[in-house]
Amino acid sequence: MAITTKDSKNHRTLYFAIGFTIALFLYMAFIFVPNSSCFRLDVGSNSLGLSFSYTQDMVQSFFGSRTQDQLLCYSQFLKVWDPIFALISTATFGSWIVYIFKNKRLFLIAPTILTMIADWSENYIELLMIKSYVNSSFISETLVSLGSGINSFKLTMSGLSWLIIVIGIILAIKAFFTKPKLN
Repeated sequence: MAITTKDSKNHRTLYFAIGFTIALFLYMAFIFVPNSSCFRLDVGSNSLGLSFSYTQDMVQSFFGSRTQDQLLCYSQFLKVWDPIFALISTATFGSWIVYIFKNKRLFLIAPTILTMIADWSENYIELLMIKSYVNSSFISETLVSLGSGINSFKLTMSGLSWLIIVIGIILAIKAFFTKPKLN
């Protein structure tokens, strides 16, 4: 059986998806997690970005429970390591969506791209909040609301990306079991 150009392209997409997945796990294990250790606490939240939303009290508490060095480390993390994570995870999820849907529904990668853009935007807002906190121990309610809203949007888009992948897997399994058998 000859491999068509379409099959070859789909195999290449699979290799990219696997490669990006491996890169994501390696990045998390050897770069992301180690570089976040300098602002981690034993008790309490270690990331505003993982809360579905946050309030001014939560942000004040998050920053107030950290030293100046920890806040500096957190700001460096938001500037360098988190944006790279967003880029790699977007490539990972996007390539899986392209592979699962065999390039037929490229618009389905939109939530992954929107997740990355929202993550970068949220990082920028968090950096503004850190700067404000360090300079005056006060954080504007407007900044907190904006950051919280962007964060909620980011997590919604991330959830939608996961849902698209799960639906794609379910459809692929269904197609596999319902395709006619050749004798």
